[in-house]
Amino acid sequence: MLTTRRRALALTAGFAASSALPALAQSDWPTRPLRMLIGTTAGGSPDIVGRLLADKMTGPLGQPISVENNTGGGGGIAANMVINAAPDGTAMTLLTAGYASGAAVGKFPFDGDNTFGFITMVCSYPFAYIVPKDSPIQSFPDMLARAKANPGKMSYVITSIGAVYHLIGTWVGNKAGIDMVPISYRGSSNAVTDVLAGRVDVMLEPATSAFPRVASGQFRMLAVTSPQRFALMPEAPTVAETLPGIHYMSWLGMATSPKTPRPVIARLNKEIHTALALPEVQAKLREGGNVATPSTPDGMRKQIADEIATWKEIIEKNNIKVN
Repeated sequence: MLTTRRRALALTAGFAASSALPALAQSDWPTRPLRMLIGTTAGGSPDIVGRLLADKMTGPLGQPISVENNTGGGGGIAANMVINAAPDGTAMTLLTAGYASGAAVGKFPFDGDNTFGFITMVCSYPFAYIVPKDSPIQSFPDMLARAKANPGKMSYVITSIGAVYHLIGTWVGNKAGIDMVPISYRGSSNAVTDVLAGRVDVMLEPATSAFPRVASGQFRMLAVTSPQRFALMPEAPTVAETLPGIHYMSWLGMATSPKTPRPVIARLNKEIHTALALPEVQAKLREGGNVATPSTPDGMRKQIADEIATWKEIIEKNNIKVN
């Protein structure tokens, strides 16, 4: 009995020591500069947030962080560069919520931690339904009532079939029993022109761009997709107040190469969380319509997996085909 107990204690001590080895081996990480690849254009929300984090993380990490924009393949090239980089945490990418919808339609790979080394969610924001200030649509329930009375005649803006915009609109349509027509636009400027001219009825877009349009006086807010009233525009009703169960927060999240050692991911997670807690960073996020929503690595992976499952269900139910 005593021998067995001593053996168990020795095994436990040996396991603890071996578990600590990776952390000790990574104690001087990083030993070379880091790269942050952004799959969207310079000046957009992901680029602004990525550069903000890079600036705040450089000092604590003791290495420069270069931010590189590569929009090829709808962000897929930037993501693949990180997926295929050395698993040492020196290559990162700021994923957008479009990664989850893209994975749901088969555009991007997703195999849990085998696809990325997930680090943390960074920030989030709802989508918003907005209309021109002189639109006859007075509220979100009014929009649904008009759409139900005129099936297939009312329209709303999306970026492309199968994108988050389209999946949210389809989800709302299924729940409300309405049929609104999605109209695809490659850029927001033409979409805004057509909505203001009455050629399209409603804009459905991220709060990061919808809020400034409302603040300018050109548009009115109908509803946001946050679970509760969004802190940055608490006067805006939520979609869930009319259609319980429908809520969605778009997001940005940081990831690195798969098989990156957990101590390295833990260090990156810590430095990003520290940066997000800085008052000046939170203020900058609020300016862009974002709120900081840091998470654990496992929390980020699970959130993405859950979103992919939700979008796949909507895609299959509505037989959505993406070229």
